[in-house]
Amino acid sequence: MPTFRGEEGLWKDHRPEELATPSAFRRDPRLVWEWYAWRRRTAAGCEPNAAHLALARWARDVSGVWIATQNVDGLHLAALRAVAREDGADGPAPSERLLELHGSLFRVRCTGCGRRREHRGEVDASGRDTLPFCGSCGELLRPDVVWFGESLDPDVLGAAREAALSADVCLVVGTSAVVQPAASLASVASGAGAALVEVNPEATPISDRADVALRAGAAEAVPALLADG
Repeated sequence: MPTFRGEEGLWKDHRPEELATPSAFRRDPRLVWEWYAWRRRTAAGCEPNAAHLALARWARDVSGVWIATQNVDGLHLAALRAVAREDGADGPAPSERLLELHGSLFRVRCTGCGRRREHRGEVDASGRDTLPFCGSCGELLRPDVVWFGESLDPDVLGAAREAALSADVCLVVGTSAVVQPAASLASVASGAGAALVEVNPEATPISDRADVALRAGAAEAVPALLADG
């Protein structure tokens, strides 16, 4: 699969900031959908790693655990579904334990009526008429992700803040901790009395506040950290 950037990069002539915006979609929805179709194919070829699966099992086994993610690749949901399948666990639907703060590549939202739904099929971006359209109102569908210049879904962000305020422990994994408002959740949890545990190979702006900072990759550190529940 070609890389996004670099000499042979498929999208070397475009920056994400030029494609992931409402104005770019209005200007050229075919080009934006072509990029997202490529991203979806790339993500669909990936499997959850050991950290995704460990977090999914933690959320299944421990009451009150929420997974709030900035990623849009759908791998946390895939892990939750895989864990549910492997042992037939009862309880809430997997998605009820997951807060996708920046949306998902595998959902679409109507530009007319605003209806959201899961969408995992291939997107034909060969022309505007072949793009996905809403079955309810007929308007063009867009990826259900938060673009530059857009606000996070207030319900999803509000749920994440409530979880942070009531948390005993906040585990922060593999984030630069600079993208707001998601980056503020760790500080909200810490300020409310939660123990703050960071897993990241590099120091971040929240490292000084962390009670424990593990300088390791997620797939290595998270399963060991959660091994005893």
